[in-house]
Amino acid sequence: MAAKTFPVEASHILMFARSVGDDNKVYSDPDYAKTTEAGGIIAPPTFAQSSAQFDPDYFLRPKIGQPWFGSGKNPTGAAPRGGGGGGGGGGGLHAEQHFEYHRHLKPGDVLTATNLPGKTWEKEGKRSGKLVFSESVTEYRDQNGELVITARGVGVRTERPVDQSKENA
Repeated sequence: MAAKTFPVEASHILMFARSVGDDNKVYSDPDYAKTTEAGGIIAPPTFAQSSAQFDPDYFLRPKIGQPWFGSGKNPTGAAPRGGGGGGGGGGGLHAEQHFEYHRHLKPGDVLTATNLPGKTWEKEGKRSGKLVFSESVTEYRDQNGELVITARGVGVRTERPVDQSKENA
């Protein structure tokens, strides 16, 4: 879930580009960026995903004073959400992410994110039973109400965990 409003600042763009290892000067050098088709500094393609950092309820953000189920091998004292993957004892994962840009995202934009329902479909898996795919759609509009980015994510949940003993036999 994205934050309701999300300010786009040049320093955020610079740090995001550095964090993904992209040294394109269009993300950091105003003089260079003026000479490009974009005409100024712009954000990297997946930058809109960082809107989560402005959402105090973002589920992956550690909460002060609360145990956190981190990304390490062992949990830090908190149980995984949904009993380890949710319905049916299976697991879930992020399967796809698509970003459709309607224009360049640039410093000074203030985006408003709206989450919309997407499609849901099922497929029979070979080792994990039914696979349930669900799409989420987030529209990012600028301070003038114009659509800037449409982000689509697809998650998949399995009916049951893959039996590892059969995998290793």
